Amino acid sequence: MTRVEDVNVSANINVSEKKSFKDRLKTIGPGLIVTASFTGPGTITTSTSAGASFGFALLWAVVFSIIATIVLQEMTARLGIITRAGLGDAIREQFGQPILKYGTMWLVLIAISVGCTAYMAGDLIGTSLGISTLTGIPTHILGPFFGIVILIIGLSGSFKLIEKIMVALVAIMSITFITTAIVSKPDLGELFHGAFVPTFPPGSIIMIIALIGTTVVPYNFFLHSSIVQQRWSSPAGLKESRWDTIISISIGGIITAAILITAGAMIKGVEVTSAAELSLQLEPLLGAWAKYFIAIGLFAAGFSSALASPLGAAITVSSILKWENGMKDKRFKAVFVTIILIGIISSGLRFEPMDVLLFAQALNGILLPVVAIVLLLIMNNKKRLGKYTNSLKANIIGGIVALICTGLGIYSLVDAIMAFMGA
Repeated sequence: MTRVEDVNVSANINVSEKKSFKDRLKTIGPGLIVTASFTGPGTITTSTSAGASFGFALLWAVVFSIIATIVLQEMTARLGIITRAGLGDAIREQFGQPILKYGTMWLVLIAISVGCTAYMAGDLIGTSLGISTLTGIPTHILGPFFGIVILIIGLSGSFKLIEKIMVALVAIMSITFITTAIVSKPDLGELFHGAFVPTFPPGSIIMIIALIGTTVVPYNFFLHSSIVQQRWSSPAGLKESRWDTIISISIGGIITAAILITAGAMIKGVEVTSAAELSLQLEPLLGAWAKYFIAIGLFAAGFSSALASPLGAAITVSSILKWENGMKDKRFKAVFVTIILIGIISSGLRFEPMDVLLFAQALNGILLPVVAIVLLLIMNNKKRLGKYTNSLKANIIGGIVALICTGLGIYSLVDAIMAFMGA
């Protein structure tokens, strides 16, 4: 690098360091898309069920899942900014041995494509649930309608439009669920004990896996590594990207925790089949507004996640298969449209959302450990990342996260297989 380039990079870094807190908030965007993606109907239903079944005892699992997500998403964002390529490109080029190379590529491609399709169907049904409780219109009619709306937004080819919608939906979720958590007046002593003292109440293992599995989502790694390139084009943006990741994912964690806290305070001991049941328990505190709060929160969560699922699948496929033109590529749009159309048909056929999400969780159980381990290998590849490879601290934390995800992934996979066999 020449001296002039050194000076320019140095100047860019100094400008970044001098930015005010308000200026830094303006840089937030890519991370919020990841937050909007994982804060969907599955997360809401799981955290509601966790609070209803175990009170605040499993809040620590939410804290762990957020730390794990921040660690892994920071790596994928750094990869995208430094290499100007997605995680799919890195996976394709990481291994020289053909069987290992193509085996990994196709496992990721197939699992994420099928998993996103399954999530899409569940998300559309979840999106419709809140509105259905207000209007009385059946979910099998609302689901396809919202699917068509998402299809139109996606085909616009405007990444900025999608980002703005996602940011707005996260803001709506934050206001809705944090307000309900405050109104529920939880016991702060029990709350902090549950958040920072890991416990494993009888029958809670599956719930712990579900809380982590609905937050640490493999297709978000591919999504994040691609969308950061739209915002930052040089290493000078790494600090802003890291700030964006930490703040955005933490907001998602607060939303998840708020739902669990509300359920733990209001409906502990009640068997939950849907997050919409929270509105009944909040009526003594919020009156007629209770159903509106929960309906709006459910809609925001479902719509944001339903928009992210086909986008994540299309980005993953295009990155692995090296399609160059991004959202404007006809093949990219074909994947996007196909997944939405399957989701529209599935939601219209009245599939049970939890059955669909169970299938997606099984694929997640297979894929998460594989992607986490491969990501660690990639982030230590000096030929690809140069001086921006993982530090020892990042490798230790990432290794612990990958090890835990592997254990939970195996357990989740076995449990899902047993559930399918039982069904």
